[in-house]
Amino acid sequence: MDPSGMTRVGRRDFLSAMTGGAGALMAGCKSRSEAGEPAHDDERRAGEKVDLTLRIGPTLVDIAKDHTISTIGYNGQVPGPLIRLREGVPVTVDLFNDTDTPELVHWHGQIIPADVDGAGQEKSLPVPPHGHLRYRLTPRPAGARWVHTHVTPMSDLGRGTYTGQFAFVYIEPRNDPGRYDQEIFLATHEWEPFFTTEEEEEDANEQPQRPPNKDEKPNGWEIGYQRFTVNGKCLGHGEPVRVKPGQRVLFHFLNASATENIQLAFPGHRFQVVALDGNPVPRPQAVEVLELGTAERIDAVVEMNNPGVWILGTPRDDDRGNGMGIVVEYADKTGAPRWVKPSKSAWDYTIFGENRPVPTPDEVIPMVFGKINGGTGDFNRWTINGKGFEEQGAARSLSRGRRYRLVFDNQTDDAHPVHLHRNSFELTNVHGKPVAGVMKDVVLVKGFKKIEVDVIPAMEGLTLFHCHQQLHMDYGFMQLFNVV
Repeated sequence: MDPSGMTRVGRRDFLSAMTGGAGALMAGCKSRSEAGEPAHDDERRAGEKVDLTLRIGPTLVDIAKDHTISTIGYNGQVPGPLIRLREGVPVTVDLFNDTDTPELVHWHGQIIPADVDGAGQEKSLPVPPHGHLRYRLTPRPAGARWVHTHVTPMSDLGRGTYTGQFAFVYIEPRNDPGRYDQEIFLATHEWEPFFTTEEEEEDANEQPQRPPNKDEKPNGWEIGYQRFTVNGKCLGHGEPVRVKPGQRVLFHFLNASATENIQLAFPGHRFQVVALDGNPVPRPQAVEVLELGTAERIDAVVEMNNPGVWILGTPRDDDRGNGMGIVVEYADKTGAPRWVKPSKSAWDYTIFGENRPVPTPDEVIPMVFGKINGGTGDFNRWTINGKGFEEQGAARSLSRGRRYRLVFDNQTDDAHPVHLHRNSFELTNVHGKPVAGVMKDVVLVKGFKKIEVDVIPAMEGLTLFHCHQQLHMDYGFMQLFNVV
């Protein structure tokens, strides 16, 4: 027993369902061949054991009282079921598509072959309309990953990541030294998207503005939202997170938005950040406010030492009022949930890293992010090194095992959460500040800022790089690599 009188449990012993009613799927551990080989018809007829099933289909989500969203989800719920896998233990996956259009299921953050990664640009296997797909994959690396659709909706706000097609994937490590009393998975998402001419607000202290060019077209369409949720529920609806004084609670946060970068705060408490994008950080640090670009994940331990009923949510009052938050309720405490505005602070990836030299890269690849304003009634276009995705031609070749330094130079006024498929990368320089040891698969590059990362391609095949802001990706912000 712990001195506090509560039994300590680990990840394998405490299988918590996601707050908000989502179930959990635990894959079996029967040994199978290496990832990427689709199952044959004769194997299906032989009754091959399936470890995990995802069914893509229409879903109704009650996000608030008398407010139901009609969307597409996994296994009839939003978020989809919590998927627990074991690092290095192959699984057989069944995907069923109950919709009228082809679908792609992307295993975000995993190092797996391109044909099962779930991206059309990588020639991944699609799930046909009203069809079925079965394949094997070997989950890795350990940590908080997720799964989501990877179709290209363009102007259709009823498809792609605007829908409820997302779910946590937690890959259990081979060795688990973690100590905590409760484990909670929280995924944020926005609903009822609409086109607007208003640009996303940025922190003026972090977002220097370039003088406007009078000859430049006005900005094109942006996306706004009517409702905001945590685990499919608006603030004040659904079950609260229930805790006890003295507990150590491990929160897994996921920004499952199509387009929004967010902040989260928990008044009266601090987040001890222990992992970014599922990867343990070299130097865990306590912070008051978390920042997550689209598709980023943060694991943080919170000491429950301030009894009461609190709101864990966004510091943006309008968004919180429209649902972006969840109630955290201590045992034997009642009353209206409290919100206290956090102090102003800048999010800094480098505080979680090490101050040491990193190896000299074998090659430096400049990647300049550009924007072509669409003007009134049209969409902005996005470029990498002056070219949109369709203009880039053949995929750029990378050699497996070589160290490449990607220089993300954002020459636009938008923040870009950029993602590299099938790899993790190491942050080496953030806004001119050297850093080492912080491994991620998404990094948020603020407007007119520069971030450098090193990647050592781990697996051959096509590898997609893109901005995870759906509208940016759809209108040109992608580049394809081919690892040989």
